[in-house]
Amino acid sequence: MRRPQGPDAMTAAGEFPNWERDGRDWPNREASQFIEAGGLHWHVQCMGQGPCLLLLHGTAAATHSWRDLAPVLAPHFTLIAPDLPGHGFTSGLPQTRVSLAGFSEALQALLKKLQVSPDVVLGHSAGAAIALRMALDGSISPRAIFSLNGALLPLGDEHSAFFTRAAQLMVGLPFVSKLCAWRASKHEVAAKLLRDTGSDIGPRGVELYTRLFGYSGHIRAALTMMAQWELRPLLRDLPRLGTVLFLLVGSRDRAVPPIQARRIQAILPVARIITLEGLGHLAHEEAPQRVADTLMKEWASLAQNLTGAAA
Repeated sequence: MRRPQGPDAMTAAGEFPNWERDGRDWPNREASQFIEAGGLHWHVQCMGQGPCLLLLHGTAAATHSWRDLAPVLAPHFTLIAPDLPGHGFTSGLPQTRVSLAGFSEALQALLKKLQVSPDVVLGHSAGAAIALRMALDGSISPRAIFSLNGALLPLGDEHSAFFTRAAQLMVGLPFVSKLCAWRASKHEVAAKLLRDTGSDIGPRGVELYTRLFGYSGHIRAALTMMAQWELRPLLRDLPRLGTVLFLLVGSRDRAVPPIQARRIQAILPVARIITLEGLGHLAHEEAPQRVADTLMKEWASLAQNLTGAAA
């Protein structure tokens, strides 16, 4: 699932986004860098000042999902926002390494190359699961993890085995990702897919997702991620998490039912649930200022408590 290296080589017969074409007006483009780490060619955006905040997007997204949130947070944090492997403008992992552990190891290599250690992590959807896996494995030691509509329970829950097999089947049929990309590249189809998450992210957001959804490589990476995503070991290990966990939950999320946060809290009682009323799965794209204010308020309170305890 590798793609040609370098921003000028990212064509792969039209399967993947091309930086010179698709990145020409990419949000926060001035913060973009291309970095070799862990055998991958990464697209990562770095900006801001202050404590290090790692931003991990969800399945089928990319750094564009932080387009309005990042500038609000940058005056307060040093932001590190990568495109995950196989997503956006980052090359993909071999299929045998597409797993929570594989993504965690790849990100660990990137952070080592950047010589940064995050003080706090904001993970959206599947990005939250990656953040927790990294913390549990000791590859990062943040003071806090903010799970934003975190996809932390098996897909389909009791039917997860069926969904995983179905995703594996789709990945194994080459025409499926091309067909999905063709359909999703149609603006009206992409707009409906996004509305079905419970969020209204506006025309700019829809256009950016439509752009990415038009590439079969990007779609295939998302399907492979779903097929290989095994969350049961994460749930088993969660009680030993030594990091403060905030569960930010959009009350209108139709992708990850809000009730799932209660199930995570039952496993880790110290986790704190914060409900974002009226927001859906893409809450950070709907109301970036509100999400930023929530994160900064909780971070400031946590930092104050830690300082008081140390004194």
